Amino acid sequence: MTEVASLGSVNVDRIRYRPTDRITELETTHSWFPTAGETVRIDGTPATLEFETAADESAVGGKGANQAVAAARASADVALFGCVGVDEDANGICETLADRGVDVDDVAVTDRETGKAYVFVDEMGESWIAIVGGANETLDRAYIDANYDRLQAVDVLLLQNEIPVPTMTFLLERFEADESRPTVVFNAAPAAGAESLLEREAVDYVVVNDAEYRLLEDTLAGVDGTVVRTRGGDDVILTGDVSYRATPPVADPIDTTGAGDAFCGYFAAALADGETPERAVDIAAAAGSVATEREGVQRAIPANADVLEALEGNDR
Repeated sequence: MTEVASLGSVNVDRIRYRPTDRITELETTHSWFPTAGETVRIDGTPATLEFETAADESAVGGKGANQAVAAARASADVALFGCVGVDEDANGICETLADRGVDVDDVAVTDRETGKAYVFVDEMGESWIAIVGGANETLDRAYIDANYDRLQAVDVLLLQNEIPVPTMTFLLERFEADESRPTVVFNAAPAAGAESLLEREAVDYVVVNDAEYRLLEDTLAGVDGTVVRTRGGDDVILTGDVSYRATPPVADPIDTTGAGDAFCGYFAAALADGETPERAVDIAAAAGSVATEREGVQRAIPANADVLEALEGNDR
């Protein structure tokens, strides 16, 4: 049986490595541009992004896909649920994800282009991310109805805020009326529009970074579950049903883009494996820390052995 499922976004990442001053100029000039460590949703592709020269590289991404790969790297049996576009074959999306250990049998193909993410990374490894929904926006209630039995049967379900909120609300409402449902981990990224999902009883864990926490702080105070707050290289803080602090292994970051997704995938896999929330967050913090020492997102997600080695060193 599938242990972990990720219902979420699949994107083609357009990655740009730029000096901090150039990225800061974009941030101060354009109101839609994300802040450091933030992911924002934008409508269409602003001319500025097209003008900002060609991407240094392109890669398969999206928080849903990234977190599924992370759970697979953690040795979980994992399936991805989501939508890609007519350009899927050209980008080798499903083939790449399958090669990385993810079951993509239920990923739907729509008549829109696959979602895009414009990722800016500075020389310190900090990231700024703007996403265009594309095919992700077509994920609807009919898709949930068609896949509900599989989603309901997994041990842990990962959700992120890069697919339509009404679709996730519909699923969570069904879970709340179901005597048997998975543990739900919701990564509230992007933060905008996540408030209503934080109030759902079926959400057991909410994962946010510092930037997202500041934007959602008032709503997070009323979460009926556990809030997991990641803070870069500082302690991860758990509040709510579980109170705990986890210290990540010391890292020398070169690219923080995939750290949050590595954290979420490993956290879900550990919970599915029967670990306590405290142990699960220790493992996840180690995964996120190791990921920052490598460039990229999915390719930066560490293998289970590397995470366990970092964790062992951190326990000494």
